[in-house]
Amino acid sequence: MGKDYYKILGIPKNASDDEIKKAYRKLALKYHPDKNKSPGAEEKFKEVAEAYEVLSDKKKRDIFDEFGEEGLKGGIPGGTTGGQFGNGTFSYTFHGDPRATFAQFFGNVNPFQDLFGMDDPFQNAGGAVDDPFSHFFHISSNHRSPSNQRNSRQQDPPIEHDLYIPLEDIMTGCTKLMKINRKVIRNGVQVKEDKMLEINVKPGWKAGTKVTFPKEGDQGPNKIPADVVFIIRDKPHKLFRREGSDIKYTAKISLREALCGCTVTVPLLEGGSISLDYSREVVTPETAKRIPGRGLPLPKEPSQRGDLIVNFEIRFPDRIPEKTKRMLAEVLP
Repeated sequence: MGKDYYKILGIPKNASDDEIKKAYRKLALKYHPDKNKSPGAEEKFKEVAEAYEVLSDKKKRDIFDEFGEEGLKGGIPGGTTGGQFGNGTFSYTFHGDPRATFAQFFGNVNPFQDLFGMDDPFQNAGGAVDDPFSHFFHISSNHRSPSNQRNSRQQDPPIEHDLYIPLEDIMTGCTKLMKINRKVIRNGVQVKEDKMLEINVKPGWKAGTKVTFPKEGDQGPNKIPADVVFIIRDKPHKLFRREGSDIKYTAKISLREALCGCTVTVPLLEGGSISLDYSREVVTPETAKRIPGRGLPLPKEPSQRGDLIVNFEIRFPDRIPEKTKRMLAEVLP
């Protein structure tokens, strides 16, 4: 039994695009692993990202409605041709990075950034704090009890932001300017200010690398400002997938090319391409070609590079004429 993306988002099958977006927004904020540390939250965060990607795309949603997850990911069953789903070769695979979906949906690296350094928007008329994220961003210092304020100064926990970097920039290194909004003390008065932070991304930096700006968080009379931390993430690429300092590329060829031979053109991350000659070899789904020195720079040795690994996806025909089947049966082992 495959996944039910409607059930994952908690919406009916006739849900509108607006309802899908609202459901994803609510659940993504609820299960974001930077906020929710409970067991299973990260897996739930990934599930709702995949469900949103499918249901927010009309083609994927139509296929899922008719054939379920198996048809969506394994190709439309029964060799469907023509009609609304084309030639039946469509196959969906979730890219596996829910943080990328999250960042793309909210339009910046962190939707909570809107709260960073702002007055508490969740305070109700009675003065109580209803903000479910206040413990994470520590923006509600004005509501601390007098006994807490009298305690010795303590530093707020780090404020973390994901920073998605294209593989091309990881290849060469780059500089990113990130604007933060924070509270500062000026002449004894707390005011807001914008500040630009410069991040020098070195060639080959791995996903998960942290860049820390000490004490750049909100200033206050009874606290030490939090450190602001940017976490490097790989921005999903349309052609390549990263594994350490290696990058992987999947070449798509026909069954005839796989059996009878072909020349495969492989693009390079830095631009240009190289050709692989398989005119005398049979290509199988397990065939892989490692091209040394065409991957990403090694973080500790930028002058050296990882490899480019080429895998193959073989496209099988939807149907074969009987005459051709008989001929193949005679010649194939």
